[in-house]
Amino acid sequence: VQLQASGGGLVQPGGSLRLSCAASGRSFSRSVMGWFRQAPGLEREFVAGVTWNGRTTYYAEPVKGRFTIARVNAKNTVYLQMYSLKPEDTAVYFCAAAFGLPGIATMTPDYDYWGQGTQVTVSS
Repeated sequence: VQLQASGGGLVQPGGSLRLSCAASGRSFSRSVMGWFRQAPGLEREFVAGVTWNGRTTYYAEPVKGRFTIARVNAKNTVYLQMYSLKPEDTAVYFCAAAFGLPGIATMTPDYDYWGQGTQVTVSS
């Protein structure tokens, strides 16, 4: 599986961005998909996840109510819509795919494939 993340950029506090992750290769529709982020000097952390059919989502506490994860299996794509962005959301954002899981995982070792990351910078 190859994952290609895009959509990052520079945005002012309170602004919005939508990240996309396009998948190719192994059956995307069977995967649990997650978004993670990593700020300089910090460990990679879970942001949001979605089950294979898109019916169940899970969010890290800092982004609840501001971020929305969704997937379109027909397009082999998962999205992360981000609203009300804060400077502390600044990080490189990664999408990841996991196979064989019963539900959404929040730990990096649970994911099998990773995209290359896209930079999100929230600053005035």
